[in-house]
Amino acid sequence: MRNRSAITQFLVSVIVFLAGCAATPESTADESAGLTFIHLNDTYRVGAVEDGTRGGFGRVVTLIRDLQSEGREVHVTHGGDFLYPSLESQIWDGLQMVEAMNYVDALAPMYVTLGNHELDRRTPEAIVNAVKASDFDWVSDNVVFITGDADVDGMLSSAFTFEAAGKTVGVFSVTLHGEDGGNDRAYAPIDRDYTRTAERTVAALDAAGVDVIIGLTHVHLETDVAMAKLKARYPRLAFIVGGHEHEPQYSPGSTGQAPVMKSASNARVIWRIDLAFDAQGLPVVEADVVEMGTGIAPDPDYAQLDQKWRGRLLEKFPFLEARVGNAAFPMDATEETVRARESAWANFIVDQMLSAFGEPAADLAFINSGSLRIDDFIAGDITFEDIARTFGYSSFLRYVSMTGGEFRALMEVGFRGDGTSQGYFPQIAGFRVCVDRSRPPGSRIVSLMVPGGDAWAEIDPERMYTVVLPDFLYRGGDGYEVPAGREGSRTGAELKYLVLDAILRAQGEGQAVGTPVDPAAPRIRERDAPDAACF
Repeated sequence: MRNRSAITQFLVSVIVFLAGCAATPESTADESAGLTFIHLNDTYRVGAVEDGTRGGFGRVVTLIRDLQSEGREVHVTHGGDFLYPSLESQIWDGLQMVEAMNYVDALAPMYVTLGNHELDRRTPEAIVNAVKASDFDWVSDNVVFITGDADVDGMLSSAFTFEAAGKTVGVFSVTLHGEDGGNDRAYAPIDRDYTRTAERTVAALDAAGVDVIIGLTHVHLETDVAMAKLKARYPRLAFIVGGHEHEPQYSPGSTGQAPVMKSASNARVIWRIDLAFDAQGLPVVEADVVEMGTGIAPDPDYAQLDQKWRGRLLEKFPFLEARVGNAAFPMDATEETVRARESAWANFIVDQMLSAFGEPAADLAFINSGSLRIDDFIAGDITFEDIARTFGYSSFLRYVSMTGGEFRALMEVGFRGDGTSQGYFPQIAGFRVCVDRSRPPGSRIVSLMVPGGDAWAEIDPERMYTVVLPDFLYRGGDGYEVPAGREGSRTGAELKYLVLDAILRAQGEGQAVGTPVDPAAPRIRERDAPDAACF
């Protein structure tokens, strides 16, 4: 197994004990009920990733069966994002994921909220079909279905409750609004006032006398933390589990704040949450992350479902496993890497953008790492499947001219967070950038340099540069807003075909693909101290 990131290593060691009041071992009289929640979010594959060695629903099924064999009652929560995007969803609109989740639901009841990607389609047919095919429960308090199908519209539950281990569990649930990175759809309007919605639902559940309240969300972590503070007034709020981030997230709880937990994408790392109750009937939470690697064997019965969908995919694309080239070395294209730092596979991809519109080549190019969806390693033979899974979305490109000053301001968007894995993190070509995250957002770029003869020079704030970027970013996606008045080209080449062409061309010349990231000369450097050298 490869080395885990620092955040994962930290989280694997975390065990959280939280109660509405100080609980002693004698006061947790209900712990024999053995109630456990397994939390997932942002799952895009029926099978595992990293050549089958990490994640996947097969390992989740094994874990559930193991817990049940110990006498624990298991329930599963899913924080959204599963219908899209993936290679398979381009064919079946996520119905393969619905069948996988139905398999889990038949084993342990599953409760699911909407992620922004459940609303990727502009018309409601796909979500209607997915809901109708679902055996699990869909929950949300800030989304309303107006699909035109009365049965489906009535299946999205608000202030949802269920029975577990002799207790009544209440759920509040919210999903990202379009202004915060979600999707605005007429068939699924979203209330953006997350905390007000959460408080209204929590208050109603508390008044109804539920034994415990949990949050199931798909919003940014800071929003989850704000809602977690409702515990100060509603001590039956035990925890919040969510989605949207693709690496494990954790915010500790206290007597006045519920803990918040999010899992890694594709079930590479998930949360196990054991719930008991103290003598006053208040919830006591013990939570830990589970690394879903080679130490957990995929369930052999579930494997039949995995193989069925694999067979259907190969029927559609019989060439999928065909070799198109060779990787010069194993390139880490996991989301853990591409959403947080420079990646050799991403560098190769973005390099093709510079010549996307012919000669002369563009000066600068970048892509949001959230557009690169493979979440795996590129090693040995490069296949059609590697390329198809890398590009879960259409990858049409545009070019636009802007000044160096405007470009520098635009690139600040890519470094606005705290450095954890984020889809807006940029992968770049034609320039290099030095960032200091101790500075306020919007002023973190210390140096942005472009080639100048035989050396590098700071970008000229007045000079015009040609920039190639995905159409999604040109239209303001992930917060990147092209300066007003800078008209771009029409959409041109599609990046996935440029990448395929480059690999085939290298293969024809007997060359392997990929150049290692050089730590001595990176494209992106993040300073670890304000006075550290950039380049």
